[in-house]
Amino acid sequence: MVEGGPIDVLTGDWLAELTMLILAGNRLKGRPGYAPTFLRQLEDVLGPCLDRGIRIVANAGGLDPAGCAEAVHELAARLGLSPSVACVTGDDLTGTDLDLVNADTGERLTATPLTANAYLGGRPIAAALSAGADVVVTGRVTDAALVTGPGIWRYGWRPGDLDALAGSVVAGHVIECGCQATGGNYAFFRDVPDLAHCGFPLAELHADGSSVITKHPGTGGLVSVGTVTAQLLYEIAGPAYPGPDVVARFDTITLSGDGPDRVRISGVRGDPPPGTLKVAVTYPAGYRNTMTLVLTGLDQEAKGRVAEEAIWARVPKESFERVEVSRADGLLRITVMDPDPGRAGRAFSSAVVETGLASYPGFHALSPPGAASPYGVYWPVLVPASAVTPEVRVDGELLPPDGPPPPFPDLPFADPPERPVPAVPDAPVADGEPVRVPLGRVAGARSGDKGGNANLGVWTTTAAQYAWLAAHLTVGRLKELLPELAAHRVDRYELPNLNALNFVVHGLLGRGVAASARPDPQAKALGEELRAQEVEIPASLLE
Repeated sequence: MVEGGPIDVLTGDWLAELTMLILAGNRLKGRPGYAPTFLRQLEDVLGPCLDRGIRIVANAGGLDPAGCAEAVHELAARLGLSPSVACVTGDDLTGTDLDLVNADTGERLTATPLTANAYLGGRPIAAALSAGADVVVTGRVTDAALVTGPGIWRYGWRPGDLDALAGSVVAGHVIECGCQATGGNYAFFRDVPDLAHCGFPLAELHADGSSVITKHPGTGGLVSVGTVTAQLLYEIAGPAYPGPDVVARFDTITLSGDGPDRVRISGVRGDPPPGTLKVAVTYPAGYRNTMTLVLTGLDQEAKGRVAEEAIWARVPKESFERVEVSRADGLLRITVMDPDPGRAGRAFSSAVVETGLASYPGFHALSPPGAASPYGVYWPVLVPASAVTPEVRVDGELLPPDGPPPPFPDLPFADPPERPVPAVPDAPVADGEPVRVPLGRVAGARSGDKGGNANLGVWTTTAAQYAWLAAHLTVGRLKELLPELAAHRVDRYELPNLNALNFVVHGLLGRGVAASARPDPQAKALGEELRAQEVEIPASLLE
């Protein structure tokens, strides 16, 4: 990104929902509470960035932004460089009196939080850049804040510039996951040239909040309306995408081609931000262990039953706090969870192997017996935005809190205006008999995780295909195609401006990624599972 062409700001996103829990575990072991990989990458590019006037903005500070900033200073000194380094803090609410009601499920947490970090927005980042920082490291901020902050700094957007802010949030959402916007993990991956050398995306951000998503010339991958649509649908819920700076309306986004490997994003509307901030709470929940047995050949269902009967006769199922069993693709996967590491450890995994000579024919496991590993839970809660005070330090000096720009919008928190639901076009008349083919022949999909929920975005190329999709892919039909979803509440949202639908599957991932016993704990494969299901599609839509 630094050497492949001109850029103004180099951004980096290190903080998935799971990462704060990992960093907390590292800190308990005496390791840094920030991301050391950031320093290893910075060693390569800090000098060139300073030479070219490129600012660096990253949330690699994790649980210790000040420590990360100090480490950047130490690295720079070893390299003979003297950058101005800022850190953004104030997100850490650990130990404060929080209302621990889960924002997704309404349950109240009774355990003691290990970490609690509010999602900050872009204004503290803008303040650091305005104060002359060459490198800005933050703790927990929204992923899109890494783009919104530089936008505020460059264009001077005020809190009332909602549409411009919303446009920057959309641009940040597109590029936050790197190559996922340039052909990585793309449903139509065979259309992507030279994926092995995929270039990273960049956003050309304009004063009105519109942007062009592109990549450096000569790099592999693809930037198209399809690749950008796929990333827009990643890990979202309804059309209103809330954040600390603005609520971006994804049902107002317009995508258009702007030349080879260039897609223009325009028309994004913004609503006032909510009066609350989301807080990522994590807590240790116990220990887990998984054993996977291979069910080969004939009678796989019966073999799975025999295996379970033998295992539970040796270690009673009721002796564990929680047991998850899945049987798919010739694999029997058994996960146990318990507060006792011994019970969930070799007492379980050794017992599984010890049944091997009195079990089904062809018995073998994918791993040897092992100890249990600790796991934790991600628990989202809400706090009043007024209860959080971001702080910005530049080279150790605290910036005055009343200096421009303010840390949070000074708008009254009002209900967003009513926006009409976009009309779904009438389904076209089919030409010829319906053809039974996999859904993926006309639709792309991308899926992911949000706490214990999974999202599944499905899009088509043409309005006619979307009209058919919107009419036929109901929640009921989705559950028929993917029976695993039948027991879960599913919300469906329509995005005709993107020729897309988005489904939110509540509770599919249990207590979240770290505690999920699914083989695919982040639901990354859910979209591809759907695309493989056969449906009847009008022949004209396949042309």
